[in-house]
Amino acid sequence: MAYMEKTALRTEFESMTDITARVQEIVKKSGIKEGICIVHCNHTTAGLMVTSFWDKRGHRDIMEQMDMLVPTRNDFHHQFDTPTDASGHIKTAIFGTTLTLIVTGGKALLGSSQGILFAEFDGPRDRQYYVKVIED
Repeated sequence: MAYMEKTALRTEFESMTDITARVQEIVKKSGIKEGICIVHCNHTTAGLMVTSFWDKRGHRDIMEQMDMLVPTRNDFHHQFDTPTDASGHIKTAIFGTTLTLIVTGGKALLGSSQGILFAEFDGPRDRQYYVKVIED
C-alpha cells in the first residue's frame, strides 16, 4: 500500500519554510502505521533538509553559510532568469531534493527538536513538494 500527495507553497526570497506539520498530516492521512515516507522537491533552486525548527536564527545561519560557500556571482558558466539562479542550482545540489524518513506509529520519525524544512535558494516562487508514504 502507498499514498502520495502534492502540496503547493509560495516561498520568499532565500528563505526556509517549516513543512513538518503538513508532512505529518499527510502521513496520518495515509493510514500507514509502519513504513517509509519520501519527501521530494522537484525544483532546481530549492531543497529539503531536516534540522532544528525551534530557533529560526539557525535557519538564517544556514542560509548565510550557504551564501558564503556559494555566493551569487555573474561569472558562472550558466545563467538563467535571476542572478541567484545559478548559485541556487549549486546550493540545491549540496542540500538535496529528497528526504527519506521512517514511519512508525503512524508518524514520520523525527527527534524532539527536528523539523522538515523547504529551503528556497532563489524566489519568491510558487513551489510544490510531494510526500509519498509506503507501507512495510
